[in-house]
Amino acid sequence: MRVCIVFLLCLAGQVFTASITEEEPIIDDVVEEAQPEVGANPVQVEIGDFDEAIDVVEEEEDIAENPCLNHHCKKGKVCEVDEENTPMCVCQDPTTCPAAIEEFEHVCATDNTTYDSSCHFFAQKCSLEGTKKGHKLHLDYIGPCKFIEACMDAELNEFPLRMRDWLKNVLVSLYERDEENNLLTEKQMLRVRKIYENEKRLQAGEHSLDLLAHDFEKNYNMYIFPVHWQFGQLDQHPVDGFLSHTELAPLRAPLIPMEHCTTRFFEQCDADNDKYIALEEWANCFSIKDQDVNKDLVI
Repeated sequence: MRVCIVFLLCLAGQVFTASITEEEPIIDDVVEEAQPEVGANPVQVEIGDFDEAIDVVEEEEDIAENPCLNHHCKKGKVCEVDEENTPMCVCQDPTTCPAAIEEFEHVCATDNTTYDSSCHFFAQKCSLEGTKKGHKLHLDYIGPCKFIEACMDAELNEFPLRMRDWLKNVLVSLYERDEENNLLTEKQMLRVRKIYENEKRLQAGEHSLDLLAHDFEKNYNMYIFPVHWQFGQLDQHPVDGFLSHTELAPLRAPLIPMEHCTTRFFEQCDADNDKYIALEEWANCFSIKDQDVNKDLVI
């Protein structure tokens, strides 16, 4: 996938650190940002950033003095104590959110409103909790709101060609940089090594769609594991063999402004329209054959 797209994907973790909340249908779009090295998968590198609440470990006496230190609140809410010193979650005041420094910290919501940051957005969403407007309000993509053109059928068919190639190149990049063996497991390293050492591997770079399609046909086996691996990286909250809207967000959010077929692609992946993408549906979206779908490859 194009270098600029890879760079934006690598920025995906920071905004998501402040933005993932309750799980929602994959049909409504969501977003975020981070900054590991170029070429790294934001889900792999920033895996801890997508938890709904952050664990805070403190000394027991500190927790007794301030119960909020060990009380978890979802995004958009902060902990306060009542008169009996009991912790409770209340909506955050948007004015307490840090001011955005860079443009990529802005987010666009589904009401076509640009918020200064995901913190500001979730504070606003919390204030609308229980209302019809609040239920329909979701994050859409990173950056200020902009016009995103409609995805045509021919363009939709091109999307997985670039995506498959990008997933393969991300894994190769992680393999090259994993000197301390903390980015990939031993089994994953062995599988990626076979791809890395294959002389027929298409090197990363700008390639025509015809060449990408030809390479997938001739070197099909190189793409099986990358597709499975990405599913495993996303299937985290919970690990259940299905991708929810929230789990997909770290991957699709930075793609939306750059690849206008992103939303339609993931909607189409949900073949049975149950709001979740199963491994079989995910593999089918990338043209992986049914007999090659293997749950062991996502571990």
